[in-house]
Amino acid sequence: MRYINNPPNPWLSTQNEWIGEPPAAKIEVFEETATRSIITSNNSPDIPFEYSINCYRGCPHGCTYCFSRPTHEYLGFGAGTDFETKIVAKVRAPELLRTEFMKKSWKGDVLVFSFTSDPYVPLEANYQLTRQCLEVCLEFRNPVSLITKSALIRRDLDLIKQLAEVADAHVFFTIPFLDHDVNRALEPFAPFPEHRFAAMKAFADAGIEVGLAIAPIIPGLNEHEIPELLERARDAGAQSAFINLLRLPGNVEPYFLQRLEDTMPLRAQKIINRIKEVKGGVLNKTAFGDRMRGEGVFWEMVKKSFEVHARKLGLNQQKYEISERRQTFRRPSAQGSLFEL
Repeated sequence: MRYINNPPNPWLSTQNEWIGEPPAAKIEVFEETATRSIITSNNSPDIPFEYSINCYRGCPHGCTYCFSRPTHEYLGFGAGTDFETKIVAKVRAPELLRTEFMKKSWKGDVLVFSFTSDPYVPLEANYQLTRQCLEVCLEFRNPVSLITKSALIRRDLDLIKQLAEVADAHVFFTIPFLDHDVNRALEPFAPFPEHRFAAMKAFADAGIEVGLAIAPIIPGLNEHEIPELLERARDAGAQSAFINLLRLPGNVEPYFLQRLEDTMPLRAQKIINRIKEVKGGVLNKTAFGDRMRGEGVFWEMVKKSFEVHARKLGLNQQKYEISERRQTFRRPSAQGSLFEL
């Protein structure tokens, strides 16, 4: 039997295989003392923001569909279980962020926390790198947007509230499934949806803008939950919501398919067929602008369902545009109490 928990890394010329059962996987932590910029610039038309920050690499939530898995291969790790068990902490992130903010080239654009890893992975409880970076953002009055699946974000509610008052802060909670069995099959170590909705309500009650990310939509699996997900988000205080179609780049595809067939053997083929249906006969599109774009009658039905129910519930009345957020960025003076442009 050939295990593909960690699909072959295309960046390496050799690979190892276990004979018999592999040993139990344990989380390993690596500390990265990065010397380059901590801010990532994005120019993909598939992504609605330009600048993001990630304090960690890898994510113990273990979401089988995570499109960020291949980034672990750049480190010599695998895109499968390595992504959720070999976690890298960028321990100089707050220091590097301060350095970036002091450069004249930084104009105070919205900084998105999340992309290649959840900003509130369990290790954040110990390292507090995301919190320290948010403190830097508060000092410079730099607007932020956070995307997370973790209820741990409630720890920083007071800090994020201060940011919302002097600059801008928006929190999106990613909740693609309501079914606990599906949640555990495809997001094995992420908090259950009710905990994410509870965190959403706590932030909304504190006056912070919150939204729902139904991401990803896996055709044939979770599109029927869109109405209830939107309703629960509205009840928790959400003002906006969006959907994203499943992406399976590189070695995410074999890992996702393996987990799907292992955990949902009776539904797997139907789901695979639906994915191909909305992606023009393939499981993954690679062209910029098309990677998250669906096609065909079924996908149009999914989009219409989302639009109709969001409108009915009063969501997305004022469309959230990162580029249109107010400009509040200031650099602290040498005294640390006055601000200057």
